[in-house]
Amino acid sequence: MENIKHSNVEVKGLKLHVAEIGSGEKVVVFLHGFPEIWYTWRHQMIAVANAGYRAIAFDFRGYGLSDHPQEPEKATSMDLVHEVKDLLDSLEISKAFIIGQDFGAIIAYLVAVVYPEKIASVITLGIPFINPGASAVKNDLLPKGFYITRWQEPGRAEADFGRFDVKSVIRNIYILFSKSEVPVAGDDQEIMDLFNPSTPLPPWFSEEDLNVYASLYEKSGFRFALQVPYRSLTVESGLIDPKVNVPALLVMGEEDYCFKFPGMEEYIRSGVVKHFVPDLEIIYIPEGRHFLGEQFPEKVNKLIIEFLDKQSI
Repeated sequence: MENIKHSNVEVKGLKLHVAEIGSGEKVVVFLHGFPEIWYTWRHQMIAVANAGYRAIAFDFRGYGLSDHPQEPEKATSMDLVHEVKDLLDSLEISKAFIIGQDFGAIIAYLVAVVYPEKIASVITLGIPFINPGASAVKNDLLPKGFYITRWQEPGRAEADFGRFDVKSVIRNIYILFSKSEVPVAGDDQEIMDLFNPSTPLPPWFSEEDLNVYASLYEKSGFRFALQVPYRSLTVESGLIDPKVNVPALLVMGEEDYCFKFPGMEEYIRSGVVKHFVPDLEIIYIPEGRHFLGEQFPEKVNKLIIEFLDKQSI
C-alpha cells in the first residue's frame, strides 16, 4: 500500500483524488461504487501493477477526497461517464482498460458506449450492463421498503443516516450489502434499523479497512452518493439501444443480493444482456457476494489479469 501514490488531478474545474501504482504502458482504471471509494480496489491495484500494468483508482466527484460539484442534486450517471473520459484526457491516456464494481460497473459500460475510442475492454463485478432510466431497476416489483426506493426519497436517508456517526453508517451498509438477502425495511423501519449491532464485520474486511472508508466519507458525506447513483438512476441516459463493442467480462457472485433483484438472474443467465454487450464473457462465483474484489481478492485478481492479458496479446 505504501507504494500507491496519491495526487489531485484537475478535471473540468474539479480536483479529483487519484491513487496510482505501476508504470506499465497499458493502463487499468478502476471505478468504485457505494459505499465504496478508491480504497475498494487496493488488492486489485497492487495485483495488476505487479502484472505489468499501470493501475489507477480515483474518487468520483462528491466522493472521498474529490471535490463536490456546485449543484450535486442536478448530477446524473452521465456526468460521471464524461468525468472518466475527461480524467483520461487530463492524464494524457489515449486508451485504457476499465473495471467497475457496483454502480461503477454501470459507468464503466456507459463509458465504453459513449467513448469507444478510449476503452480497450471492460470488466465488471456484480453488476451487468444497465442503461439508466425508468426501467433500470424494477422497484415496483419489490416491497416499498426496498433500500433503493427508500434512498430515492429526498430527505429520508439523510434522516436515517443522521442518527448515527459516519463510521456506523458505513459499517451498517457494508454488513447489509455483504448478505445474500435484498435489504428491505418494514413499514415501521428505516434501512439502518435492519442492522444488528452484534453482527461482526465480514472476515475479509478489517476495522482498519472500515476506518479508512469512514475517514473518506467523513470528508465527503453522503450528499452526492445519494444523488448518484440512487436519485438519478431513473434519469434517462439519452442512449438509444446502446452497444458495448469491446470485449467484456462480468464476474457475478451467485450469493450477491443484486443477483436477486427482480429479473436480474434471468437477464444474465439467459444471455439477454449480450444484446447490449455482444462480446461478453460471464464467470460465476458460487459463494460470491457483493464485494467480490474484497471477499475473494486472489480469485478475482487472477480472473482480471487473465482477461487483461488475453486482450493485450
